[in-house]
Amino acid sequence: MVEISTSLLSVEKEKSIKVIYDLEVAHTDYYHIDVMDGEFVENDTRELMKSHIEVIKQISNIPIDVHLMVQDVKKYVYEYLDIIPNIITFQYEALKDKQEVKSIIDYIKKNNVKVGLAIKPKTELEEIYEFLPYIHMLLIMTVEPGKGGQALIPETLDKVRVLKSYINENNLEVDIEADGGIKLENIKDVKEAGVDIAVVGTGIIKTDNYKETIKRLKE
Repeated sequence: MVEISTSLLSVEKEKSIKVIYDLEVAHTDYYHIDVMDGEFVENDTRELMKSHIEVIKQISNIPIDVHLMVQDVKKYVYEYLDIIPNIITFQYEALKDKQEVKSIIDYIKKNNVKVGLAIKPKTELEEIYEFLPYIHMLLIMTVEPGKGGQALIPETLDKVRVLKSYINENNLEVDIEADGGIKLENIKDVKEAGVDIAVVGTGIIKTDNYKETIKRLKE
């Protein structure tokens, strides 16, 4: 069964208390926090995400799944370690060399937080295979990072299939997360490709019944 990480990217600040409470009642597995700095991607969600986290910390015990889409990865890793999330995932493409990637992976783990690495749709899997033994999750972006509500790029599911085979063949313990354009209409394809955790935003938030939607996504 796939786990569901609900993205709060499309949730307005004024509605966050009700939405976050309703998502807990609906049994989302994680709250997905999309941190964008206006540099690595065009959008800037820093203040909105801080507001959402404050609400989560007050009313919910569901794990927080942080995805950093930022240029200065170190700065935001330090900042978000303070909230003690379940996992911090950062974009591979934001760093200048592989030594820096490994250094940040090690730093997050030393602080007793799980670590994830994210790649854009056009980044080749071969570039990140060497990091798989050291991380807990590989996030494959199924859209170009930066905006909610985009359509899933079908070719990215081929990448998921290749990654799943590689993980199994090498006896690695790494979850595959997919993020972008996932909804009820395509969740079957996402699961069949081998995704362990599906990030769903508007595909849940824009529905009338979160509990029913999440139940159907997990089935």
